Amino acid sequence: MTLTTHGVVGGAIVSLIPTFPVLGLCLAFASHYLLDAIPHLDYQIRSASLRPQSGAPMKYDTALLADAITIGADAALGIALALLLFSARGSIALVACGALAAILPDVLQFVYTRFPHEPLVSLQNFHRWAHISKGIKQPILGIVSQVIFLVVIVVAVRTVPPLIK
Repeated sequence: MTLTTHGVVGGAIVSLIPTFPVLGLCLAFASHYLLDAIPHLDYQIRSASLRPQSGAPMKYDTALLADAITIGADAALGIALALLLFSARGSIALVACGALAAILPDVLQFVYTRFPHEPLVSLQNFHRWAHISKGIKQPILGIVSQVIFLVVIVVAVRTVPPLIK
């Protein structure tokens, strides 16, 4: 899934249980692995420096810059959409933290490439295990499926009151 999808879902989760922020943040973090198990489209990472399996040294080149821009824009869009869609339901800071918590597992994959020690090794193994091995290959279908998924999540969450007050 894109970071946008993860961020919006993380913001949605914490908005459902605003009186239990720690639980909401833990569920937002865990949602990343659940979403990665759904067939989806991942955009290509151009720089070997950012691929968890490569173990390549950091190489500051145009591929890394292009990836940093793509990943940064994707994460920023997810956080912005989460705030736009769910901040009226609760704390702006909590929704932003929920979006960040849902994005965090992908950040930890990069940290793992630079520091392959526990608990990151176990977390990376779990991430690899949870991630669907055969994703969607057609770009249009991959984008449309994630947009439809997000619309369903947003409509569902915005039509129910917070679950725990």
